[in-house]
Amino acid sequence: MTNKKQQLIYLAAASHSGSTMTAMLLGAHPDLCSVGELKAVNLGEKESYLCSCKTLVSECGFWQGVTQKMADKGHDFCISEAGTDIKTDATPYVLRLLKPLVRSPLMEFVRDTLLCCSPVWRKNLPLLQKRNADYARSIAEQAGVDIVVDSSKIGIRLKYLLKNPDLDVKVIWVVRDGRGVSLAYKNPSEFADAKNPTLRGGGAGKTQEQGRGIEVGAYEWVRCNQETEAVLATMPKKNWIQVHYEDICNNTEQTLDTLFNFIGVDPAKKRLDFKTVEHHVVGNGMRLDDSEVIQLDDRWKTLLSEEELQTYYQVTGDYHSRLGYLE
Repeated sequence: MTNKKQQLIYLAAASHSGSTMTAMLLGAHPDLCSVGELKAVNLGEKESYLCSCKTLVSECGFWQGVTQKMADKGHDFCISEAGTDIKTDATPYVLRLLKPLVRSPLMEFVRDTLLCCSPVWRKNLPLLQKRNADYARSIAEQAGVDIVVDSSKIGIRLKYLLKNPDLDVKVIWVVRDGRGVSLAYKNPSEFADAKNPTLRGGGAGKTQEQGRGIEVGAYEWVRCNQETEAVLATMPKKNWIQVHYEDICNNTEQTLDTLFNFIGVDPAKKRLDFKTVEHHVVGNGMRLDDSEVIQLDDRWKTLLSEEELQTYYQVTGDYHSRLGYLE
């Protein structure tokens, strides 16, 4: 077993911020591999769930290879029950402590202290850390690359990945206009899943996520981005970068060059025909769309009412402009 740390690029973002598209654009580079969210929860109905190669994930050769490589490392692994989420096998006590988003160093010290009072947490955390590192390493080995992209987004997962002794983590903070994010929360089927209705829900033909409204979307947009900021404050600036979804869409080549230079791979090898490249991604439904047209989705401009926009601004306050957006 090598002692070399596995390189991991973590996409931190609020839900519906374009992380799947970003991950697939990065994963199209020959020196990177993205399989979507490595936390791999809520994949949908096992019998119908499709890999982005349009094969049932249970029959996909790539995932069969990853499963075998995990077995070689001593893990009983199946992508449908990956067991890589930080909350895996958590007791109710631990779940309560893991629920709040990452906040100030003092609050995180309190959280960690209380977690250490749980014998189950003390036992499980090293096992989860090893499983996550071996999972990333197995993906890299199967894809024949050195660097893996994880688009799991959430800050609490990132917090513990940064403490994983077997991982070398860099972070890309993907920010999207919160009005677009809120519209996706309002109608996930239309704005956050495959365009083909028969492929929604990973192939089940129905979107699992239910609409939750503009106010909820705005609230989550603020909370998740603030959580990312709290985690990034603990990192050296050279290990993280912020990128806007709008720049990825409108200035794709230049933005990708910046990201690949940050990662440390040759930008000249980028592929804009990212859907042509073989991918084995699980997660957001857009991975199953055939189109590789990179186009800004700003439908919120015509589909959000004045009343909905006012609700959004009341929730987000000056944080909306702080992240670079104007009314």
